[in-house]
Amino acid sequence: MKKNERKGGFGKKRDCTETFVKKQGNEKHKVFNKYGERKNDDNFDNNFQLEGRNPVLEAINSGRNIDKIIVKKGEIEGSLKVIVAKAVQRGIIVQEVDKNKMAEISKSNNCQGVIALCPAKEYVSVDDIIKIAEDKGERPFIIILDEITDPHNLGAILRTADASGVHGVIIPKRRSVGLTAVVSKTSAGAIEYVPVAKVTNISNTIDDLKKQGIWVACADMDGEEYFDSPLDGAVAVVIGSEGSGVSRLIRQKCDFSIKIPMLGKISSLNASVAAGLIMYEVVRQRNYRKNR
Repeated sequence: MKKNERKGGFGKKRDCTETFVKKQGNEKHKVFNKYGERKNDDNFDNNFQLEGRNPVLEAINSGRNIDKIIVKKGEIEGSLKVIVAKAVQRGIIVQEVDKNKMAEISKSNNCQGVIALCPAKEYVSVDDIIKIAEDKGERPFIIILDEITDPHNLGAILRTADASGVHGVIIPKRRSVGLTAVVSKTSAGAIEYVPVAKVTNISNTIDDLKKQGIWVACADMDGEEYFDSPLDGAVAVVIGSEGSGVSRLIRQKCDFSIKIPMLGKISSLNASVAAGLIMYEVVRQRNYRKNR
């Protein structure tokens, strides 16, 4: 028998790292690991946590629903003072806690002395994203993420998406990170302004986008160099994970593939860096190429 395995019912092996379900008072079932520690799983969180001064301030300014703001005692100064003042003005409860309690509540371990508890961020529909472009009189500019599981990558992509004028980001429901506290912190507040749609099937979504006249480009090392590809029209760009890239089925659904030239010894880029380069190539082609 291998280490960390034991026999379960009917003689089957069972991994000792399995989780156990406990019930506390009137709360919903929560999931704990074998050490009695709470699992980090958004499906069991009643509240979504925003952590960091900039994300919390942007949430207040954008009018987002916030149940409570928690601040560390003795640190209400500078931008944190502004946050508290605006929260009080909006009628949001502000609670002060000591540093130990703050560390216990924080999920990012770098909350900068402030945490906002609010309902989970609502996802939009793909049609909502397209309507945003139509209302602005612009050609749709969409980013599709295929199995991006690192919250830091998603947060960084949202931050660049906001800066480059992306109308929305599409992520799959499975095998993808959602809008977590770490994503919010990494996005520096961009999560409040970039619509995100979560879909069941990326492949079917690509078919729907193509029916609406949107060209779909796949970031792939076998594609044409991205600055020689037509990205100035209505476009959706698919970015895959660093490990496996865009899945074969999704790649086959795309209209064409584009690649970023790699002149060094390493054959891949961080997903958020690759996405950023391509997003700004769309910006260049739409706004500056015609002036060359």
